[in-house]
Amino acid sequence: MASILGIGNALTDILAVLPDDRFLQEYHLPKGSMQHVDMETGDKIWQTLKPMGVQLVAGGSAANTITGTAIFGMESGFIGKVGDDDLGHLFRSDQEQYGIRSMLLKGRHSSGRSMVFITAPNAERTFAVYLGAALELVPEDLSPEQFKGYEYFHIEGYLVQNQALMRRAVELAKEAGCRISIDMASYNVVESNRVFLHDIVENYVDIIFANETEAKAFTGLEPREALDEIARHCEIAVVKVGKDGSMVKSGDEYHYIDAWPAAPIDATGAGDTYAAGFLYAHSLGMPLKVCGEIGSIIAAKVVEVIGTKIDIPRWKAAKKEIRELIAANTTPAAGADTMTE
Repeated sequence: MASILGIGNALTDILAVLPDDRFLQEYHLPKGSMQHVDMETGDKIWQTLKPMGVQLVAGGSAANTITGTAIFGMESGFIGKVGDDDLGHLFRSDQEQYGIRSMLLKGRHSSGRSMVFITAPNAERTFAVYLGAALELVPEDLSPEQFKGYEYFHIEGYLVQNQALMRRAVELAKEAGCRISIDMASYNVVESNRVFLHDIVENYVDIIFANETEAKAFTGLEPREALDEIARHCEIAVVKVGKDGSMVKSGDEYHYIDAWPAAPIDATGAGDTYAAGFLYAHSLGMPLKVCGEIGSIIAAKVVEVIGTKIDIPRWKAAKKEIRELIAANTTPAAGADTMTE
């Protein structure tokens, strides 16, 4: 079984269901928005939320993907930075629970968090994000030893907030012989760092995951044409188009992947888990279309739950579907039985 290392913002998702909008108004959070907050505001909100019975889930884009690959049975590692506090300890224990080799450094500030407020009447979601210690990860924190033995390296586009860190990470991954994948993260990140990302993609990246808005920000083109353009600069391009599925291209090979049937209630984490399924299948040598289908299967499970953690019944259902798909495309089902229960 192949191994994978990820790097990203180590954040804890804090989910709070609110009866009305008064809390949002108190902290000047426009309903439905995503706001970055400073340390004082972030800590104040967290202290106010603690007694409210919130749900805490270790998250962050790359960490979500690495959790998925670990559950699939891949040897998985993660590099990030947390504070010496309750949320930092929770993040570390969550990764250890899934068997992730957690290389978490300690920062000076409190741990990063993404506070998610769900309000009536339509379960609308409002985000307040405090990056905290995650922002303290610097190029000097990385060493060649951290990358040794890994065959895949996955990086989230949000790290472009520190271009020197991202460049150092992909340089070390390349030197270690890793196949490098990147999730573009968000269209505004791409828009603000287009030239830098083009350089990183051109020189280091093998596999790109982007949704339709990120793909347009990167290329200026609509999804199908954007896929073609991205594929000119890397080995494999993936453009996700939400409920309409995804498209995958490598060289002249193209596949449209239908979205797997689901009863969606929350799209949070769908792209992260898609990447986990795709990379797992790719590590098994599955055909490109099957890689996309396995990504689609697991993404369909996460949209049926609140937050980014798939429950055990859905994981079992996904693994059954994935085993059957792998068995239909290879004999014997190489790697299918490596998935953890």
